[in-house]
Amino acid sequence: MESLALSDLPEGALLLLDSPPIIYFLEDHPHLGPRFQPLFEEHRTGKLRFAITTIAFAEVLTGPMQAGEEALVRRYRSVFESWSVIDLTAEIAEGAARLRASLRLQLADAIQAASALAINADALVTHDRDFSRVRSLRVIS
Repeated sequence: MESLALSDLPEGALLLLDSPPIIYFLEDHPHLGPRFQPLFEEHRTGKLRFAITTIAFAEVLTGPMQAGEEALVRRYRSVFESWSVIDLTAEIAEGAARLRASLRLQLADAIQAASALAINADALVTHDRDFSRVRSLRVIS
């Protein structure tokens, strides 16, 4: 598996993270967790800044809550304290609708992409190939 293209990101780059990379890394997925480890290491050392949408926040917490794993819920919340949480605004909702209409993205994906564009993120980090249709956004996967 090839490594993530991080070398050309400027120091302090703002990245919006989609749910899967967060889950893969924090839950130690045996195959996909290591793929995203360098990204989290760069954040830990202050070289990258992270943002998460309220949609991704809810997606990430759902699994641990369904499983009754409150310790994992607390771990996620603790991690997110150092990230910017992006609320769903009317502007982002309209942007998401435009992306859905033009690119036929699923609603959650359209919200992720519109949020990344709204905050001028340097990239969206995902494990979802559907974002490749969003030409105005750098996607790292």
